[in-house]
This record gives sequence, structure tokens and C-alpha cells, in this order.
Amino acid sequence: MKDRIYLAVGTCFGLGLAPIAPGSFGALVGVAIFIAIVLAAPVAAHGWLIAAALILYCVLTIVMSPWAERHFKVKDSGNYVLDEVAGYLMTVLLFRPLDNLLLTLIWTYLLTRIIDIIKPWPCRRLEYLPGGWGVLADDLWASVYTAGLLHLIYHFAPALFGAAA
Repeated sequence: MKDRIYLAVGTCFGLGLAPIAPGSFGALVGVAIFIAIVLAAPVAAHGWLIAAALILYCVLTIVMSPWAERHFKVKDSGNYVLDEVAGYLMTVLLFRPLDNLLLTLIWTYLLTRIIDIIKPWPCRRLEYLPGGWGVLADDLWASVYTAGLLHLIYHFAPALFGAAA
């Protein structure tokens, strides 16, 4: 029973078992969390709620990583996608203009996934940290890069996010 629960949680209820791009499918849970927060909570609470969800997914990633390593028989299985959710939440914690929610969702999701896949320095090196820390750290660092890039794009081309120039 414990394995079933861990498999459901660790794969974001099966999204991480997608035959292609399981990390991208798993990250959609982060998108859903962000949408729920933006639509249900007052703007003043957005940052705190996103931070709370981020902390929860970071803790889950680290705590469940030993199980995932045993279950999938590899250190950072593409099917174990809690780190992808945490990565997306880190991006929207650091960057979340709400001029147009749909455009913000598209840009944050696409760039988070692209930067996580590219893994600029030192992301790939962070994967070698022990246990769940290595699984998580590369995604969080990639999200810091992503948020910085999004801030630059927003500054120079706010219309891409539905903002007035």
C-alpha cells in the first residue's frame, strides 16, 4: 500500500509515467497549483501560498527520493517528477506578473521546462549532490535562471505578457 501511495505521489498521479516528456507532464501539477492560488486567494497571499506549496514539494522530493531510487532503480528517474513541480513553483514565486494570466502561464511553463532540460551551469553539477538534494537542486537553480530571463523579457517586451509597454 505504501508503494502505491508513493508511486501516485511521486509520479504526480501518473503524469510522470507519460511515455514522452514525463517531467513536462508532471510540471503541470505546479501550473494547476499556481492557477488555483491566483484564482482563489487574494493577491497579497499569492507569494506566501506559492512559497508554502514550494516548501511542501521540496520536502516531498527529498524525503521520497530514496524510495524513488529503489523503485525506479536509478538516482533521478524521469518518472519521479516532484522536483519538476517544485521547479515550476520556484519560477512563479520569483516571477508572476498577472497582466494576463494565460500569457504568464505559457511563458513561465515553457521557459521553466526549456531551461530545466538545457541545464545551464551549474545545474548539471548540482545533480551530484547526495540523495534528494541532487534531484531537487538542479531544478530550483534552473528556475532561478528562468525567473531572471523572464524578468528581462518582461522588462524589454512587456506586451508578450499582456502588459502595456
